Amino acid sequence: MASRSPLRADQLPDPTEWPDMPGVTRGLWLIVLGVVTLAILSALLVGYALGVWEFAALFGALILASAGVSYAAALGRARREAGPVDLSMVRAALESQQVALAITDREGRLVCANAAYGARAGGMPSPLVLAPAGSRGSEALKTAEAAARRDGTGFADLDLVGDDGLTRRLRLSVKPAEQSREHLLWTLRRDRTDKAIDDLAELVSGVFGIWLGDAGYMAAITDSRGEIVASNGMFRDNAGLDADAGRPNLGRLLTLDENDDAWLLPANAASEEDRLPVHLARLPLSDEPGDSMAGAFMFLLRRRELQPLMEERAPTELPGLLGVLPIGLALADRDGQLVMMNDAFRSAAGIAHHADESLLYPSDLVENDDKSAVSALVRKAVTSEGARDMSVRLKHRPEEPVVLTVGRAPWQDGPAVVLSLKDNREQLKLERQITQATKMQAVGQLAGGVAHDFNNILTAIIGYCDLMLMRHSPGDPDFDDVNQVRQNANRAANLVRQLLAFSRQQTLRPQLLQVSDVIGELSHLLKRLLGERVTLKVEHGRGLAPVRADPGQMEQVIVNLAVNARDAMPEGGELVIRTFSVSPAEARALNREGMPPADYVAISVGDTGSGIPPEAIGKIFEPFFTTKPMGSGTGLGLSTVYGIVKQSGGFIFADSAPDQGTTMTIYLPEQEEAEMAAPAEATVPKETDFGSGRVLIAEDEDMVRAVAERALTRKGYDVTAASGGEEAYELLVAMDVPPDLLISDVVMPGMDGPALVKKARALYPELKIIFMSGYAEEQLRSSVEIDNAGFLSKPFSVAEITARVADALRSGGPA
Repeated sequence: MASRSPLRADQLPDPTEWPDMPGVTRGLWLIVLGVVTLAILSALLVGYALGVWEFAALFGALILASAGVSYAAALGRARREAGPVDLSMVRAALESQQVALAITDREGRLVCANAAYGARAGGMPSPLVLAPAGSRGSEALKTAEAAARRDGTGFADLDLVGDDGLTRRLRLSVKPAEQSREHLLWTLRRDRTDKAIDDLAELVSGVFGIWLGDAGYMAAITDSRGEIVASNGMFRDNAGLDADAGRPNLGRLLTLDENDDAWLLPANAASEEDRLPVHLARLPLSDEPGDSMAGAFMFLLRRRELQPLMEERAPTELPGLLGVLPIGLALADRDGQLVMMNDAFRSAAGIAHHADESLLYPSDLVENDDKSAVSALVRKAVTSEGARDMSVRLKHRPEEPVVLTVGRAPWQDGPAVVLSLKDNREQLKLERQITQATKMQAVGQLAGGVAHDFNNILTAIIGYCDLMLMRHSPGDPDFDDVNQVRQNANRAANLVRQLLAFSRQQTLRPQLLQVSDVIGELSHLLKRLLGERVTLKVEHGRGLAPVRADPGQMEQVIVNLAVNARDAMPEGGELVIRTFSVSPAEARALNREGMPPADYVAISVGDTGSGIPPEAIGKIFEPFFTTKPMGSGTGLGLSTVYGIVKQSGGFIFADSAPDQGTTMTIYLPEQEEAEMAAPAEATVPKETDFGSGRVLIAEDEDMVRAVAERALTRKGYDVTAASGGEEAYELLVAMDVPPDLLISDVVMPGMDGPALVKKARALYPELKIIFMSGYAEEQLRSSVEIDNAGFLSKPFSVAEITARVADALRSGGPA
């Protein structure tokens, strides 16, 4: 993107400029002033009429006291209603963090940010405009914003060009800043290469650089263009650089002769005769080969000083230098024997401090299967350039692999090999989380798309069955057959709802509830479902906080888990359902992948059945995966549970071992009682006998359009049907009298439903609208910004569409 001006102090948001209660105090003062004036006049009139001025004064004082009490109450109520957010406090909270943070509102405007964000973003723009409109980065930012509002978190990678012309990679993460998701919290982090350059530049410019200089080493950090970002005093003295040298290019100070020997030519040198012979070691600050954006860490040592340094300083000062670094480093000689290591290497390799590392070889630290490969890697590093990585399993911790990096040492006549141990357990954990999340997201998108298309087919099947049943009464030969087709179509619709549950696209109606109450109401049903061979045991925790979930969907979750547990115990057993609280410290100790430390209410469903094989436990939440025999299940039970729990903001994990039973544990975030009131119950429309009005239908699916047209025509409506958004708009323009109602599908090729409605509202602002779609209502309302529009979920029956249309036309508003 285009470069931005550097951060100025006047660009920081001023908390005094944020919205308060404009006009509230001034209006109240005017009212009070009027009341005071009237009180004085009233007192004068009373005194003049009665001639008792003491009574008149008391009368005026009572009026003024009443006005004061009314003013205080009105001002307090106004302040409570306005409830302005103290952005100075929010700003202070953001400034207490070292990472770059920003808050945006529903329209993507910047509400608040800290100075670190301003420095990282090159000013105070909204995170959504960090990339030019229409670019790939802009689309990634919009996708991250939508994911944060939908799923609770989003990520985007962005290349930002600064005033210095350098491109810096940023990693943006975004999540809701509060429960209503009106505001989003953005976090900007540096790319690993930029962070490495900045951190090493700070080290080299400070005490670490002084220690390197005392050891005889010149050190410099360069960016991708070779310009010197930072250097120690030893380098500046030998390179002839003063404080005003700026950022010279290292390539102009270093030369190579015909023997590939390196020479340092000081900036103040009179001729090439003044150049210094040096040994050069270049360490790229990126693990990506050929990365053009990577900088480098340069070590230089004057060649004539090499031997004395290795003989005199290596035994004393080099271990001190290695010990300062938080990276596990060790040195080995040409025979591959370890001669030196720092504390970080000892800790990572599991070597006791009293052990003599000179008797050890790198292969002694790893499992037997890795010994030969490590020995070969060390021998090869003695004679070859470049560093090589290898994943190994250490003897003291064989269950988790670590990365061993081996490279040739950058000096002669000294240790031949440099070794580094990197504990990549967290990296592997994150990779597994990302892989699992990506796989589940892809499967969810596929399931949602299949459900949407299948809903169109089911709408046609159910609609035609309804129309046929209107012509056949019970007792007719065809009535039972048609009714059987309709019942099976409804069963298919339930399967589609399960797919939508897995893809987190179903319609939920969350409210505050107690999980203990939900399980208590289900206990009788569960006993009947489990049968006589399975014993049900319920243990409730005390003082559980409420959670925010759909009670009907939570009942489905418990029933599905109980039925799965019953099927795992064909010979009988015990099913234990427990509810308990989990504190942030306990959540951290559980170390569940992807679950942040917080206050949770947990529901565990444990059985004493056959357990889940290790190779299958990672797939149990995938749709259509089942370990049951053919014909014994759809494979959608646990995927439905997974989707409902994730859409409710919770987490679910399975703990199992063969022949030791399985425990499914659900973690739902705790809620405060005052956070949300229970929503009003959804009204179910009732079918009407007859109606009147003009209705325009826009639907690209021929079967759905035909069912809707026939159903409404049968009820007496004047129906016009269009096969798409463009045709519907042309009909609207050509009509002399506008229709009373427009029914439009949301997803259509060409002009979709929202675009059609916007154009139709421009022609007829009072036009009533009903959207119909196979996707969830919440998902559509978050992406379709249309006021006063009803929603009809597919698949729908003839009775549902006619009742919804009658209700919309009768009430004068959306269905």
